[in-house]
Amino acid sequence: MGGRDKLIILLMSLFCAAQLPISTSDPSDEACLTHLRESLEDPLNNLQNWTKSIFANPCSGFTSYLPGATCNNGRIYKLSLTNLSLQGSISPYLSNCTNLQTLDLSSNSITGPIPAELQSLVNLAVLNLSSNRLESEIPPQLTMCAYLNVIDLHDNLLTGQIPQQLGLLSRLSAFDVSNNKLSGQIPASLANRSGGLPRFNSTSFEGNKDLYGYPLPPLKTKGLSVLAIVGIGLGSGLASLVLSFTGVCIWLKITEQKMAAEEGKISQLMPDY
Repeated sequence: MGGRDKLIILLMSLFCAAQLPISTSDPSDEACLTHLRESLEDPLNNLQNWTKSIFANPCSGFTSYLPGATCNNGRIYKLSLTNLSLQGSISPYLSNCTNLQTLDLSSNSITGPIPAELQSLVNLAVLNLSSNRLESEIPPQLTMCAYLNVIDLHDNLLTGQIPQQLGLLSRLSAFDVSNNKLSGQIPASLANRSGGLPRFNSTSFEGNKDLYGYPLPPLKTKGLSVLAIVGIGLGSGLASLVLSFTGVCIWLKITEQKMAAEEGKISQLMPDY
């Protein structure tokens, strides 16, 4: 093969390569972003650039065309949509972003439950859904996200008990469920560690009226404390004793006076000898 033929083949190869797309969209990421955008309400139009045309190719290498999204090797690996006044709910199809390592939807007005489907985000390390209006229970399926390092759910309307299974997350170093409507006992696996020190301190659990157990301080009885009730009982008993004693003293005094008066009358009637 001559040099001219080699040159022609090289030029044809370059031409064919130029016709190929620079990056190929991942269909899972596309479904993830499409459904997430549909489930969220955006009253301030902060997501105006989140359009279907971009969902088809959201990444180019490490660059993302979507505000709030970060790419890694052509895949979405971080979503940070914080303080955007977003409403609506969290789409369960978010689980299609299987390369996601950080999900931060904090400081919005998102309602509804935390989807159990998030268990499919096996690479997830940071989950921050704090300062929203999320309801229902914390899904125990989050334990399937074995790389979770941060779970921040404070300032929501979450109910029920804290799943015992979350204590199995060995990488978990930050955990905050304060200021919710959680109830029941704090799992020992989240409260204790070797050496008797708390794995997470009381600030991680405060603001849940019906939540109890270490490291929170002991619950007070509703209304009056036990000491106050005992004090009132002792006080009332002492008062009753004083009143009773005073009453007896008055009765004895009156009786004594009556007896003295009767003796005086009798002595006047008796003849002198």
